[in-house]
Amino acid sequence: MCLGVPGLVVECLEPAGELAFALVEFAGLRRRICTACVPDVRPGDYVIVHAGIALSRIDAEEAGRVFEYLRAMGELDDGEGVP
Repeated sequence: MCLGVPGLVVECLEPAGELAFALVEFAGLRRRICTACVPDVRPGDYVIVHAGIALSRIDAEEAGRVFEYLRAMGELDDGEGVP
């Protein structure tokens, strides 16, 4: 089973060739993520990320529900940056 994890878009980066990228934060950790599948993403948006690719945008409420499920499963510490 594959798991897509919510992340907060912190900054949209300059495109690398034909692909768009953004800096996305996951519980305080920031990673460079491909945003080609969500070209209209902006800082402050939440995205579902799998294998370094943002697959879709979600609202903050939905991101919070996913974080609660992950906490309940013991897969998420109560770290900074998690709503």
